[in-house]
Amino acid sequence: MSSILELNQVNVRYRTNHAGIHSIKDFVTTFKNPFQTIPILNDISFQLERGQSLGILGRNGSGKSTLLRTIAGIIKPSSGTIHVEGNIAPILALGAGLELELTGYENIHLLLSLYGRKVTKTAIEEIAAFSELDDTTLRQATKCYSSGMLARLTFSISFSHDCAIYIIDEVLAVGDMGFQTKCLNKIYELKNRGKTIIFVSHFPDEVVKICDQAILLEKGVLIHQGLSADICQHYKALF
Repeated sequence: MSSILELNQVNVRYRTNHAGIHSIKDFVTTFKNPFQTIPILNDISFQLERGQSLGILGRNGSGKSTLLRTIAGIIKPSSGTIHVEGNIAPILALGAGLELELTGYENIHLLLSLYGRKVTKTAIEEIAAFSELDDTTLRQATKCYSSGMLARLTFSISFSHDCAIYIIDEVLAVGDMGFQTKCLNKIYELKNRGKTIIFVSHFPDEVVKICDQAILLEKGVLIHQGLSADICQHYKALF
């Protein structure tokens, strides 16, 4: 196997305004630095081989979502390097990437175009079938959708895109049981096809089923990495 993803001492820092600076006047009349740098990720290093599946575990606020967005290229690291071989399908959050003023069909057209996939009748029908949203619903503006409907549309579009790496964030925490099972079966299918998967979940049992390897984050620091079953035990010990 060859390395498809490599992170080397990746750091992410956010700057926050803690001095009530809301205008240029406030800035020039303040005699101290109004900004505070907050570390989110600290020296994260690991690599992932082609065809492997990696689970990312950690308590709320540990930096999991920030790490996923950094790998996906949504967030630029403050320092360190990320090397990716191939394209990425980020299945990150409820409604991520959707334009809420557009209809379901219009969002399918938009996101398929952004993914570089040809918009065909077959592609649209496959997405609609996977989402189980009917024609009337897909003709409505997505701002009218429930959270479950948004999840169905988001994940259906993302899963339709053939990529080297799939980044999946809490896909089993949304939607009803039937749709969760469908998503889980899709993940198994991708794994069997040799796709590389990065999977975030608060459910250790699902991580063990899906992932070969895992890492554990705590306050932005990678504290454990190894076999998924071992890392899940370390995760449970945090509580």
